[in-house]
Amino acid sequence: MAERWEAMRGCLDERQRRLWAAAEARSCGRGGVTAASRVTGLARTTVRRGIRDLEAGEDWQAGRVRRPGAGRPLVTERDPGVKKALDGLLEPVTIGDPERVSVRWTSKSAAKLAGELRGMGHEIVDRTVLRMLAGMGFSMQGNRKTREGSDHPDRDAQFTYINETVAAALDAKQPVISADTKKKELVGEFKNGGREWAPKGKPIEVNTHDFPSHALGKATPYGVYDVAANEGWVSVGISADTAQ
Repeated sequence: MAERWEAMRGCLDERQRRLWAAAEARSCGRGGVTAASRVTGLARTTVRRGIRDLEAGEDWQAGRVRRPGAGRPLVTERDPGVKKALDGLLEPVTIGDPERVSVRWTSKSAAKLAGELRGMGHEIVDRTVLRMLAGMGFSMQGNRKTREGSDHPDRDAQFTYINETVAAALDAKQPVISADTKKKELVGEFKNGGREWAPKGKPIEVNTHDFPSHALGKATPYGVYDVAANEGWVSVGISADTAQ
């Protein structure tokens, strides 16, 4: 029995282990329950329950470990008013598309919502709030810059015009200059978003924290690039009129 158990234990779920031990105990006759319990580590009551399950001949759905309806009841079944209370808390801070009621999001965290619900007398934890929010069509989302429209209808036409103008000037041997000013950047070995090719296992080492250096401060790069000559010039200033 011990050899068979060692060969099979890794392939069985909770119900299958119980039924396997019960089948072994029943085949051993007297003392089988004790032997199966000692070999498998299952309680004698568990082995006996498995024997009752075998004798009942219950037909369970494939893949199920417990009978339908087993487990703790849903929080909405135990506390029918909690869903309405949660929806009431979200009402003042909910935003979304009025034409698509399934797309909604909230700016309150699950921990804050759970705390407010407990203050109203509902026994609930953060993870349960997250499951309820998902079921109600909510998601936590950040800001998105779309007030003026996600994409201008003439966006491609604008860049096509610029490209054609640049090409015509280059063909006529006229100067084409690209001017660019960047946002203020911390000066020093700070982490920068993006990646570049480097030898494997040798990443560029930067500071752990992005605390600005009082000695170096911040700088605003400003550059001019000659497209035809493929030459550029960059100024890195610290005054407000750097770009100017």
